[in-house]
Amino acid sequence: MGKSDKFLEENLLTVKFVASAALPTQWGQFIIHGFKDQETGKEHVALLLGELHSGGAVAGDNEPLLCRIHSECLTGDCLFSLRCDCGAQLRCSMESIAEAGRGMILYLRQEGRGIGLLNKIKAYALQDSGADTVEANEELGFEADSREYKICKPMLEYFQVKSVRLMTNNPRKVGALQEMGIKVEIVPIHTESNPHNENYLAVKVNKLGHMK
Repeated sequence: MGKSDKFLEENLLTVKFVASAALPTQWGQFIIHGFKDQETGKEHVALLLGELHSGGAVAGDNEPLLCRIHSECLTGDCLFSLRCDCGAQLRCSMESIAEAGRGMILYLRQEGRGIGLLNKIKAYALQDSGADTVEANEELGFEADSREYKICKPMLEYFQVKSVRLMTNNPRKVGALQEMGIKVEIVPIHTESNPHNENYLAVKVNKLGHMK
């Protein structure tokens, strides 16, 4: 039985490791690992840099692993939108991991706080008419934030990570990992605002409970 088969058998979620490959970036060479949730059909990836094991010990047993949980944002991550801070947070996280020499990014395919790309564009249109991000999602019939983080558990278990230094301002991510039994140390992540995302950032703090 291979590692991925054993992993699948021992986890309640139908998550399958698919493949891994080198991913050279401007911050160094990461290794990209692909996973598929066979229950939802969604594909997720983990980006790793450096050694997860040190001196035979499993990463997370002694030294927490620098980690970012990042939900997909095509407009921010790939199209450089200034409406959000997603792309800036992703780049900041990759740079921080490179500086630390080891770390992980779990890149989750849940666009637009979980509502999908086309619905996010609809939400953008409502925001252009005066709604904030929470109001726009709710007007479309969605929760303010529909993202889930249960997929993180089998992905972290696959790499035997038990303790992380989590780069986030979102207490929901912290709580989700703690409920999974992961030890979490919070590392606030700060990026510069701009005239296009000032209201977006304020709503994250005032309505979604994010840390400043």
